Amino acid sequence: MAKIQIYTTEFCPYCARAKALLERKGVAYEEIYAPNGSEARREAIARSGGRTTVPQIFIDGQAIGGSDDLHALERAGRLDTLLAA
Repeated sequence: MAKIQIYTTEFCPYCARAKALLERKGVAYEEIYAPNGSEARREAIARSGGRTTVPQIFIDGQAIGGSDDLHALERAGRLDTLLAA
C-alpha cells in the first residue's frame, strides 16, 4: 500500500473533498495540519515545488497536487494504480 500524506487546514472544503475520496477508496493517509505561516506549510510548499494552496497531496513522496488533481487521477482511472504501489 502506498504512503499517502495530505497537508490540510481547518474549514477547507477542498481538503475535506480530497480526504473523502481517499476514505471511499479505503486507504490510510497521514494528515498534516499546515496553517499559513507554519513550518508544516513551508514544508508542503517546498515539497510541492512552490504550490501554496491546500490540500497538498503526496503519494509515496510524489507530489500529486490538490483535490482537483486527485479527482482528475480518479476520473482518468490512474489513482488506483498509484494507491496500490
